[in-house]
Amino acid sequence: MMHPISRNELRHAQLAILVAIILQLSLPDSLRVGSKYLVAGLELLLLFGIWYTAPRRHKGAEVPHRTISILLISIISLANAGQLALLIRTLVDGTQLPGKSLLTGALAIFLTNIVMFGLWYWEMASPGLSGKHSNDNAEHFQFPQGQNHDKSWGPSFFDFLFLSLTNSTAFSPTDTMPLTHAAKALMSAQALISLLTVVLVTARAVNILA
Repeated sequence: MMHPISRNELRHAQLAILVAIILQLSLPDSLRVGSKYLVAGLELLLLFGIWYTAPRRHKGAEVPHRTISILLISIISLANAGQLALLIRTLVDGTQLPGKSLLTGALAIFLTNIVMFGLWYWEMASPGLSGKHSNDNAEHFQFPQGQNHDKSWGPSFFDFLFLSLTNSTAFSPTDTMPLTHAAKALMSAQALISLLTVVLVTARAVNILA
């Protein structure tokens, strides 16, 4: 089962990745993994990947498209997790980095995390970049609209981005429920990363006020 990527859905995904690129470029040098343009460059590849893959999703090249998209999302997600580790080390070691830079870096990591997990959910439960489910019989998420048995409705990228946002801020499912182990594992990982980031920001803010 496949649903086509509309122009609006394509633009939403590209805009979200563009925001992630800007966020990566705003990180201070001490919180970056690799060079200044490494992660931003990978995100730029992902941006072009969406542009290239969407029109070709029905032309029999789903497997390589899916492999490339998952590989890029994985690398960027790991890089963002590495930046969180650098942030933790900076706070634990007491590195003399301005409070504004630390808070800005934490916000960039937090927002990039929302974008990347939105892409993960999109690729898992929707055709995503590849245009094909890994298993058409597996429903990974239960959306409220799906309970109305409306066969004409299908989740778009914006729905998965909203799912990612609510999971990052509430640290738990809200209106959309994970149904499979893979979905629950991804949402758990995102919630833990977001919680850790928020705790670090709160600790830093208390330290600044003190």
